[in-house]
Amino acid sequence: AEVDGGAWLLDVRDNFALVALSCVVTKLGDLPHALWVKESDVEPVRSERYDLSSVGRVKMNSRLDLSTPDTARELRREDIISVIRTMIDLRNGKGDIDDIDHLGNRRVRSVGELMENQYRIGLLRMERAIRERMSSVEIDASMPHDLVNAKPAAAAVREFFGSSQLSQFMDQTNPLSEITHKRRLSALGPGGLTRERAGFEVRDVHPTHYGRICPIETPEGPNIGLINSLATYARVNQYGFIESPYCKVVKGKVTEEIEYLSAMDEGKYTIAQANAALTKSGKFSDELVSCRSNGDFVMTGPETVDYIDVSPKQLVSVAASLIPFLENDDANRALMGSNMQRQAVPLIRSEAPLVGTG
Repeated sequence: AEVDGGAWLLDVRDNFALVALSCVVTKLGDLPHALWVKESDVEPVRSERYDLSSVGRVKMNSRLDLSTPDTARELRREDIISVIRTMIDLRNGKGDIDDIDHLGNRRVRSVGELMENQYRIGLLRMERAIRERMSSVEIDASMPHDLVNAKPAAAAVREFFGSSQLSQFMDQTNPLSEITHKRRLSALGPGGLTRERAGFEVRDVHPTHYGRICPIETPEGPNIGLINSLATYARVNQYGFIESPYCKVVKGKVTEEIEYLSAMDEGKYTIAQANAALTKSGKFSDELVSCRSNGDFVMTGPETVDYIDVSPKQLVSVAASLIPFLENDDANRALMGSNMQRQAVPLIRSEAPLVGTG
């Protein structure tokens, strides 16, 4: 039997584009008049309270295969259409669903960014106070210093450094403990996970951690896998994604040109290990080379290799790389060793050791 759609559905059928655009704009916070939506030629989203951010634009370009410059920080019609197209493709079995634990989908929020967010809250409070003050006094007879009270902004900064979850007193037991504390990555804190809610998948080592986050150095208690260390040569790029360095390989020959790749970029290339056998001219001496390609370990010919690791210790953190003959140790004992090195108390007058390793 045919379903009776009623007058509303019949009306929607005639004005589907208008209703769809109206719904989008309404969902995003403004209640538009139907004629205004139809006649206006403005973007669906443009507001002083909305910011896609340059990171959001880069990720959207990457996921939806767009080429919009990262200065376009509003949602556009093309973006919404591309998102719907991608969702339909996924529903029809085309493409892959995103892996939430992939480092291409996780980014480092630096102290500066967190500070900026807190300061913005302080400025909004200050703005509200100024507006209230302006409405209650005579503007002509008032000076700017009578209207502006900077206390909310200053209080937000003090609160951030004094009582934030991530504000810690620096560990200075020895030089290693200090450098490790400065290179720490935490999934906890405001906007992050909680110990109780974090499952096994979030804490586990992911293939994209290679050369970016140390798989060994992490606490043993309830924070295991939630607090990590940057790998020895890793760096954080302008968008907050962790990058690792690789030497470029051209026609089977290793060059001295070093490139930093993010987890998103690394998946496109075949990368050999640092201990691969090379001739004096820098070419691979074996017919088959052990490589990483798209998250898997494969054996491939030298001509298909794009990059090679810069060092075997780029896999681990500074503390783990100090363990002699690390490759012969059990992973659990190496974890304990890298954590306990940070607790060693240095001598006041240091002396050369009687027994050395290495």
